[in-house]
Amino acid sequence: MRGIRILLLIALAFASFAPTLVADSPEEPRPFPEPCTFRVESELFANAAAPVARSLTLFHEGVAWDFLELPKDHAAAGEAMQLTEIVLHDPARERIVVIDPVRRLKTEIPLIRLERLSVSLARWARESDDRLVRWAGGPDVAAGIKESDGQLELAGPRVRYAVAHVEAPSPEAAETYRRFADTAILLKALLQPGGIPPFPRLALNERLDDEAAIPAEVTLEIEPRAGLLPGGTDRFRSVHRSHPRLLAADQAKLEEARHAVASAERVGLAAFMDRPAAVAIE
Repeated sequence: MRGIRILLLIALAFASFAPTLVADSPEEPRPFPEPCTFRVESELFANAAAPVARSLTLFHEGVAWDFLELPKDHAAAGEAMQLTEIVLHDPARERIVVIDPVRRLKTEIPLIRLERLSVSLARWARESDDRLVRWAGGPDVAAGIKESDGQLELAGPRVRYAVAHVEAPSPEAAETYRRFADTAILLKALLQPGGIPPFPRLALNERLDDEAAIPAEVTLEIEPRAGLLPGGTDRFRSVHRSHPRLLAADQAKLEEARHAVASAERVGLAAFMDRPAAVAIE
């Protein structure tokens, strides 16, 4: 289960946005866009016909609710998935709330913690002996983005990103989505340290925002190397379907999520991450 969790966060990082955090010191926060409502369904594939994970992200009333489903127990990819995690992205209150619906626990992470993490990650990456890590932490990584036939591409040592995109429902929706996705990328870096630094994905997110677009399909290809990714999988593909309105069932899902937040016991991050093997989602 740990490997699937990491793979999901690697691939969905494009789909999952906070201020631009590549610089060594945080920039002035951008004004919040007008609240908008839309939904994004995502599936992750790892060299298989069936998805190994699914997520649903609902944007409503200025916040984003992200629902993650992973295979239940040891079920095969695409089968018997269960809701494993709910994440509330609450930019107005400058916080993220991560909820474990199985154990009925929650933990709250202030956005400032992710901003500080971004600064320290950039400095660490630029001093790394690994060419891929050093490239990913470079301040000019965005200069390598190329666009052709409606697709963004970014290549570095042993790695290639490709993002097919579609027009967002509105410029406000594009910026809202970027804030959510940037935040989700940095949250992954906090909860699952290791892997490629987040800055290439942040740069791609910024380019999508500039074009008022959101991703439709994302591919990550990487030449495996010990310590970066689990297993031997070297190609990940995530597919994202967006809709400018919520469905009737989404309102019920939001109500259940609010109840889960209210009823869950609040614990510190260390206690929250100390998960029994039966429900581990790392």
